Amino acid sequence: MNTPVSKPTPAELEMLRLLWASGPATAKQVHQAALANRPDMNYATVLRLLQVMHSKGILSRDESQRAHVYAPAQAQDALQTNLLKELIQKAFAGSGKALVLAALRGGHVSKKERAEIQALLDQDS
Repeated sequence: MNTPVSKPTPAELEMLRLLWASGPATAKQVHQAALANRPDMNYATVLRLLQVMHSKGILSRDESQRAHVYAPAQAQDALQTNLLKELIQKAFAGSGKALVLAALRGGHVSKKERAEIQALLDQDS
C-alpha cells in the first residue's frame, strides 16, 4: 500500500477509523456508520470527504459496481506509525521517550493501559 500524498485531516481520520472498523464500504455505508457518533453528519458531506480522500491517495476506490466502494490505501498501523513519527519529530525533538513520558504524566493512559504497557515492558526484559 502506498503512503498517502498528504496526511489526513481530523475529519478524514474519522472516516478512516470507520473504514478500518468496517472494512471496504460504500459512501452510504460509511454515512450510516458515521451517524452513530455524529447524528448531524449528512450524506453529501461523507461522499465529498471520501472523494477528496481518494483524490489525495488516502483511499482506494473500486468502481466496478454502481456504488463505488472505498477502502483505506494504507493499513491502520502503518498510517499511525507515520503520523507518530512526525509527531515525535515535531513536538518531542525526535525523542520517543519524551512522548511516552508526556502521555504517562498527562493522564492520557488509564490504569488498565498502564498495566498492559508494564506487561509489554516485562516481556522485553
